[in-house]
Amino acid sequence: MSAGVHAAVRRLRRGLSWHRRAVAAVLAATAAAGVLVAARPPSAPSVAVVAAAHDLASGATLAPGDVQTVRMRPDRVPAGALRPGSRVDGRVLAGAVRSGETLTDVRLVGPGLADALASEDLVAVPVRLADTQATRLLHPGDLVDVLAARPAGSDFDATHPATPARVVASRVRVVTIPQTGGTQGLLDEQGSSAGALVVLATTPETAADLAGAQTASALSTVVRAG
Repeated sequence: MSAGVHAAVRRLRRGLSWHRRAVAAVLAATAAAGVLVAARPPSAPSVAVVAAAHDLASGATLAPGDVQTVRMRPDRVPAGALRPGSRVDGRVLAGAVRSGETLTDVRLVGPGLADALASEDLVAVPVRLADTQATRLLHPGDLVDVLAARPAGSDFDATHPATPARVVASRVRVVTIPQTGGTQGLLDEQGSSAGALVVLATTPETAADLAGAQTASALSTVVRAG
């Protein structure tokens, strides 16, 4: 075999050897990429819900900037969680919420809250407490007793002496404490304090007792242990 033929064979062998190394390198890289993809955990499923964009006070009227959309694991989504597209603009909070907290139907004053009360045969009854400052110590969810008393010479009946305080509602839940731009503690037509408005969850019978009591007595509350 001539020298030229030997040289051509050597070049061919070197070419084939380089080609095999290149193919092997590509195959190795492909295999490594496949291992990385297989080792990467799959994306966890999530659900979009509506949450508070910042801390919000009880009785606050929601505006678009007060809420945001966040994603949560399905098993972490609370019952009644609001989803994107739910109407929240102009709704009133039944209780304070923290930034990032998921909003649910019962955290808003409206049908969701009414349905929750109805499921326990309760109603939401607004009452005015005589001591506006003391009302600021109450929070939604507090369990309270409501007391009724008639001070001596009171606006309710100036001809009668004071009466001892009596319990007209026992262990009732505070639903919300509306705060509508300074209307708490307004004066009535005679210039006396109209008291602070509080919404309580009670039975219909207790609601009737409260309605009767606040027409003739000043109401106050005592916070009970849960």
